[in-house]
Amino acid sequence: MAKIAVVGWEGNGSFRLVPSLPPVGKIVCLGLSYRDHCAEQGASPPEKPLLFAKFPSALQVSKRPIIKPRETVKLDYEAELAVVIGKEARKVSLAAAPGCIFGYMNFNDVSARDIQFAERQWTRGKSFDTFAPCGPFVATRDEIAEPNHLAIRCWVNGEIRQSSNTANLLFTLPQIVSYVSQTMTLHPGDLIATGTPAGVGVFHHPPHFLEAGDTVEIEIEGLGRLVNTVEDEK
Repeated sequence: MAKIAVVGWEGNGSFRLVPSLPPVGKIVCLGLSYRDHCAEQGASPPEKPLLFAKFPSALQVSKRPIIKPRETVKLDYEAELAVVIGKEARKVSLAAAPGCIFGYMNFNDVSARDIQFAERQWTRGKSFDTFAPCGPFVATRDEIAEPNHLAIRCWVNGEIRQSSNTANLLFTLPQIVSYVSQTMTLHPGDLIATGTPAGVGVFHHPPHFLEAGDTVEIEIEGLGRLVNTVEDEK
């Protein structure tokens, strides 16, 4: 198989890339899933994957803007590896989990930190429209031989902010897929955003939050580069 870019009608006589194939039903996310990210905030690594959700209405594609809502002054980036589900998965075993994966792509878990930390649930602070950029393509599972050993980086305005490796994940991708499937049925097109390594803006000293005009670039080995510029909500 191959790296797959899906085209969708833009409405003005042109085409654009769309996030994944088939349409995304749900986005399951992991928090505190990298050893270095736990260390940078002084948090104990969780014994099991810590799950939360983003809504599909937050999806955005490469080269399209991240819209900074009026409700936040602490907009942040999170470079992540996303797993694209390829077949229905319900209570799958660890051994069967890899066969449920269609492929992988870059993902940015954009977060309004002031909202996220003010509320017990993270969902609202992470689900504003455009808060889930992904792409620019999906690499099928056979294209990525070692998904748990991929360099992962993020730049803001050309400055490196995150530089790690998926080997620092606390849980392997099969462990994650199997664990999630014990709670909910995963369907083709569903995404699992597997968490972010150290270097997010909120834990810099001083913090580095995103402003209108900033460009965020995320690159995971073998998955191209996801590029989005921040714009203020009009």
